[in-house]
Amino acid sequence: MPPKDKFVEFCIEQFSPLGRIDAKYMFGGWCLYCNGAVFALIANGEVYLKGDQHNIPDFEARNLQPFKPFPDKPEVMKYFQAPPEIFEDPSALKRWAAGAINASLRKAKKK
Repeated sequence: MPPKDKFVEFCIEQFSPLGRIDAKYMFGGWCLYCNGAVFALIANGEVYLKGDQHNIPDFEARNLQPFKPFPDKPEVMKYFQAPPEIFEDPSALKRWAAGAINASLRKAKKK
């Protein structure tokens, strides 16, 4: 596993008011967990937040794109670009990250 770079450390610090933030390196990127619930991906220098039927319309309304793990293939994951203001506005960070954490918790509850 490579060491966490400055951007990953920055994201951990920014999201830390939400709970215990852990980062695990997987498949060339980083998964972020809040109190054990995966809620974000960091790939290619961007943050993607977990989506589900409850918060995907918010991402779509902002034209925030889903994560494509393979640029040359059409498949996407239910993680969407984080709006840029989350790192400038603490209330935006809480709102968008809480939606992603809740999406993760809902998925875990279904299992």
